[in-house]
Amino acid sequence: MAKKRAQESDEGKLKKKIATKTADHGNPEGDAALRSLKKRLKREQRKRRALVQRKKRAAGSKAAASASA
Repeated sequence: MAKKRAQESDEGKLKKKIATKTADHGNPEGDAALRSLKKRLKREQRKRRALVQRKKRAAGSKAAASASA
């Protein structure tokens, strides 16, 4: 059984949390919780971009191998 993905991505949830925290906050730079949320968001974005890049490279090498054979 594969894990069921959430309806909303982690990235979307984090963006919403960050938006609500910054909206009602006077000094967003001094808030450690907000900073950690932003770090988590950046980590998720890096993971997603790395996955896309990995898939793109894998597909490219397969296409090149089949074309030369």
